[in-house]
Amino acid sequence: MRTAYSVETVRTAERELMARLPEGALMQRAAAGLAAACADLLGRVYGSRVVLLVGSGDNGGDALYAGARLARRGAGVTAVLLAPERAHAGGLAALRRAGGVAVGTGAAEKLVERADLVVDGIVGIGGKGGLRPDAVPLAAAAERSRAAVVAVDLPSGVDADTGEVHGVAVRADLTVTFGTHKPGLLIDPAREYAGSVRLVDIGLELPREPELEALQHVDVARLLPVPAAESDKYRRGVVGIAAGSARYPGAAVLAVAGALRGGAGAVRYVGPAGQAVIARFPETLVSDQGPRRAGRVQAWVVGPGAGDDAATVAEVLAADVPVLIDADGLRLAEAGAVRGRTAPTLMTPHAGEAAALLGVSREEVEGARLASVRELAGRYGATVLLKGSTTLVGDSGGGAVRVNPTGTSWLATAGSGDVLSGLAGSLLAAGLSAVDAGSVGAYLHGLAGRFAADGAPVGAHDVAEAVPGAWRDVVRG
Repeated sequence: MRTAYSVETVRTAERELMARLPEGALMQRAAAGLAAACADLLGRVYGSRVVLLVGSGDNGGDALYAGARLARRGAGVTAVLLAPERAHAGGLAALRRAGGVAVGTGAAEKLVERADLVVDGIVGIGGKGGLRPDAVPLAAAAERSRAAVVAVDLPSGVDADTGEVHGVAVRADLTVTFGTHKPGLLIDPAREYAGSVRLVDIGLELPREPELEALQHVDVARLLPVPAAESDKYRRGVVGIAAGSARYPGAAVLAVAGALRGGAGAVRYVGPAGQAVIARFPETLVSDQGPRRAGRVQAWVVGPGAGDDAATVAEVLAADVPVLIDADGLRLAEAGAVRGRTAPTLMTPHAGEAAALLGVSREEVEGARLASVRELAGRYGATVLLKGSTTLVGDSGGGAVRVNPTGTSWLATAGSGDVLSGLAGSLLAAGLSAVDAGSVGAYLHGLAGRFAADGAPVGAHDVAEAVPGAWRDVVRG
């Protein structure tokens, strides 16, 4: 599992470690890792042109010491000092001893444009807001150039704690981060600026509870439901799907498609799209008597393609089993009914639906995804899966927010969310908690999207059909 910690936590861990180490040792560890990553990216260090963009903080010191190491290997290294009087003295001296040079910002844009590698050491993890005006032209020059751009700890101009980007920020091809991931490296929009991320272990001792965590194959494999020898379809769990309408029967079909592949032993469907569902999936248990008379279930999924059927949504929310609310169900569910539930509730909005629930603009949600998922979870007393380019799962009880590392932009297609709802709802019925069902469902759904698309357009039904392959891939590791 990958974990990310807040700036405050990282700073505390750094101070505690520095108190036990010789002066400057921690920075040397970071610089060594940074220089190694730069060398790997360059391939051939000797004769390469390296430009360091150096601010006044420790990131600038890391960049200067790494530059000194590259200069000793034959690279031509130039440090552009944005604040010459506050540049790290030891790092600057080391660079000059190794044959590197330091300049002001006067002709820096041309240097950047001619470079093979640009190292962004402008602002550290404590920076807030976008780049200062004097750094903006350098960031623009780096983006114009053919140079590979390496960010020190995180791209300058992004918020380390939230992933928000206010103003201009450096766009990196590679970010070399130290000790632990920072939340902003895993959450859009900042994640888009980070490029690939390389973690360098510098020996930090961090608390057990992170701000953010990202499941990996081994974590998901441990959570997947596996039937025991004595299991039957009912012991494995039954998921109820209350979805679809005369106008949107396909939503019901797709939600059932996801549910059939999510680990539950049986799927009950309730709604007006029964004929379409049974024609596509004859193994489904179909009823037209409403949720209360459908038979026993261990979890419900309500809302995909439901139109204006508020009565069914209310009936499902009154059930004393875990409930997943998606799509139209999010619009129709009364906030008090959600907050008053004692059984687990998993809400799965996309950014537009989340914006409507919070009473803000979609842009605000997309620009502050971490804050939005936490606010929604707290306001509704539920677990919230906020769909998007980086899917987040947050719980009303607090704790680490989970970020999903799988997925592809090809998943932005009609009906994809219905498949996810059925899949996650089936995992709920199989016994997973709301947080785990949302996290595992998003992981498998994203991986299935990758497998189905393989670089080409994909339909939601293709994603559903690829879920078993994703499941097997996770189990095999």
